[in-house]
Amino acid sequence: MNPNKSNRYMPFLMALCIVIGIVIGTFYSNHFSGNRLSIINSSSNKLNNLLRIIDDQYVDPVDMDSLVEKAMPQILAELDPHSVYISAKDVQNTNDELKSSFSGIGVEFTIRQDTIHVQNVIKNGPAERAGVLAGDKIVSVDGKTFVGKQVTQEEAMHKLKGPKDTKVKIGVQRYGQKKIRYITITRGDIPQKSISATYMLNETTGYIKIKNFAENTYPELLISLAKLSQEGFDNLVIDLRDNTGGYLASAVQMANEFLPKNRLIVYTKGRKSPREDYRTDGRGSYQNIPLVVLINEGSASASEIFSGAMQDNDRATIIGRRSFGKGLVQQPIAFPDGSMIRLTIARYYTPSGRCIQKPYTTGDDKDYNQDLLTRYEHGEFFSQDSIKHKGPAYHTRIGRTVYGGGGITPDIFVPEDTLDMTSYYKQAAMSGLILQFAFTYTDENRIKLNNFKEMMELSDYLVKQNTVDKFASYADDHGLKRRNLMIQKSHKLLQTYIDSRIIYNILDEEAWNEYLNLKDPVIKKALYVFKNGSAFPKKYERKNYIKK
Repeated sequence: MNPNKSNRYMPFLMALCIVIGIVIGTFYSNHFSGNRLSIINSSSNKLNNLLRIIDDQYVDPVDMDSLVEKAMPQILAELDPHSVYISAKDVQNTNDELKSSFSGIGVEFTIRQDTIHVQNVIKNGPAERAGVLAGDKIVSVDGKTFVGKQVTQEEAMHKLKGPKDTKVKIGVQRYGQKKIRYITITRGDIPQKSISATYMLNETTGYIKIKNFAENTYPELLISLAKLSQEGFDNLVIDLRDNTGGYLASAVQMANEFLPKNRLIVYTKGRKSPREDYRTDGRGSYQNIPLVVLINEGSASASEIFSGAMQDNDRATIIGRRSFGKGLVQQPIAFPDGSMIRLTIARYYTPSGRCIQKPYTTGDDKDYNQDLLTRYEHGEFFSQDSIKHKGPAYHTRIGRTVYGGGGITPDIFVPEDTLDMTSYYKQAAMSGLILQFAFTYTDENRIKLNNFKEMMELSDYLVKQNTVDKFASYADDHGLKRRNLMIQKSHKLLQTYIDSRIIYNILDEEAWNEYLNLKDPVIKKALYVFKNGSAFPKKYERKNYIKK
């Protein structure tokens, strides 16, 4: 062959070889990967193409950013109930919920009649130092009127929170004064406590109420335990009722404090996430103290991790009602625009192997969201025999039977107290009228009420003030017709609710918890367990663990 002719075809031959190589490589890549990458690319290209077509050819102008913002939650909703999209403007508030602090002015507020009412002023916070008082109404922010329909929880938080050391000027209207007072506040770090109450239930029993599992929960726990140690506690109640969870690490650290070395606390496992075990290191200082953990249908996620670890290791007696059943692990993934998703990547399992997550139908949250209502209607809140376990049986370290299928079933069931419940009480509570009355009463009697510094003193005073009758008159003026027979039947419930909110308004959250615990049947059951020396579980079969 002529060398010149051969050289002429060389570029063609090289190009042909490259193309053949690409084809073969693509074939084997798709063959051995199950064509997954191709599917993903194809799907994402399809979505991108759809958006481009809409933007380019749709009959009317379209806000593409808004369209994408609306589409993201819908896509994630097709996966599971807890994979969510968080817009950029909501990310900060979402993250702040579990932080040890945030930057703001330091007030607790409620919105009534389209106006911000300061409910409590955080001690030693920026607002207190600037002269803001509980009961003040905030009517302007930075020179602009802030009342009316524009006053929402979200908008109020947006205006009052802000970077540390920045200033905000608020106009406040104080009770009994017509003139608006203008106060400039320098924003600062506002501590957020996850433990809302630490005190002695009796001479030997300490009590700790944990609201959520935040980044500061474990250090707060150690401080609470040290405080109770100084008061000579021999038994401990940890109250996780209505604790919706939070950080896994905090729950693991807390469990480590009460369990011996090398005990399994929880493990996670997912399709792309290999099993990961979380075990104790044996350094806990309270491994032998008699322990009771309180849960209810509002206890979820990290609360269930802790209570499940205590139950499966036969370390504590669990008292209350079956927990929520949230056992999906979310991983936060941020986007360049500041938004983020929380994508479910695994499930939580208790030491015995129980999956904490209750059943759900992919892409259909209706039944899932109504689960608690379904439990209520089926009588689960009132009878342990109504608890329907849908999962297999498992066993604790000493052989006690527990069941999977969602949530943690307590060792001792305590029904919800509905003995004095009436339709009048339900309407009063659900309408928000009790909260409104409690704040109004507090505001009108603040000078007198501020003289009380102890919960019991204030409680005894309120009993003599006939707050139930005053509420009934207030409610009647605000659309809830007076029902004397129903009021009489629900008198104790009404008084407890009304007086507890007034105590909360004047004192603090710990005093509020302490007041509610005085007559709490769950607390009484916990004290009974300690009295009988039965906090450490023993092997036996419980009726509430009979599989239905």
